[in-house]
Amino acid sequence: MGRPASAASRMAALLDGLARGERRSIARAISVAEDDPAGTARMLKSIFKETGRSVVVGITGPAGAGKSSLINGLVAEMRSLGMRPAVLAIDPTSHVTGGAILGDRVRMTEATDSGAYIRSIASRGSAGAVSRSVRNSIRVLEYAGFDPVVIESVGAGQTEVEISNVADITAVVFSPQTGDVIQAVKAGLTEIGDLYLVNKSDLDGAAQLRDALADFAGPASRGAAGEKGGGGRATVLMTSARSGSGVAELARHLKGMMGGARAAKAAREGDRLEAEMRDIILNIITERARSVLDEGGGPYEAQLRRLRARKVDPYEAARRVAAGMGAV
Repeated sequence: MGRPASAASRMAALLDGLARGERRSIARAISVAEDDPAGTARMLKSIFKETGRSVVVGITGPAGAGKSSLINGLVAEMRSLGMRPAVLAIDPTSHVTGGAILGDRVRMTEATDSGAYIRSIASRGSAGAVSRSVRNSIRVLEYAGFDPVVIESVGAGQTEVEISNVADITAVVFSPQTGDVIQAVKAGLTEIGDLYLVNKSDLDGAAQLRDALADFAGPASRGAAGEKGGGGRATVLMTSARSGSGVAELARHLKGMMGGARAAKAAREGDRLEAEMRDIILNIITERARSVLDEGGGPYEAQLRRLRARKVDPYEAARRVAAGMGAV
């Protein structure tokens, strides 16, 4: 019986499979990006220089707007235009069980059949974790040769802000069934898009929704041509995933935006990398602090006793413990 493969040889095999676009290797690498920080660090040392070139298209919007079905048709149309798209679908995590309903691959059968790569990843209830996992999963897909990378998420809070920061083009999907567009405005979804889509456009109220979005949506965050601060107004398109109406037009429109988005991506990359480095530094500090607190003893226990005896207030106790850790 042969000796078990070393960590280095396993990583080398994984990287070789990624470079050849093997789906099993892609799946394993994204699992590393989700669950293994040390493995992610080792993987990035090898792939980082070869990433950062693909356009990232974020597609978000309220639950029930039909995003998955729309992406299913969109990705097939992208394939017909000569693109090689992949999809990362961020599924909400249950606050009770910690599990996620990873159903997007089931719904996106047409996209999968066309040769696109579809992967569901769980939000895990942590915006920062989503950001790290998504960034590195994008890099895995870039290294495997996919462009664009489409990210789907539910428009329900901080995650959407993070996705719009990661994406080069952000499309927000609405449906006449999702209720009063004013609620969407209050939620801030009309502030993050470069492109707004009225899906299920064959339903009553679609034209009114389109007109309302055209009034409420401000300038595209990256401009009509994909240039940040370009000043162009965001475009509103009508689509129907069920009938296929408008989906080919959407694919062509996104392809037209990608050239400008790619140029703007290069200009923004320095700021994005700085923000990512800051996130990683803060995460390292947080993890080290949590480890010290979980171990207890030493200055922590001493200050906790003084706090319980009301000899010191909570802020003073915390500052003294942090000072002992070199954090202040």
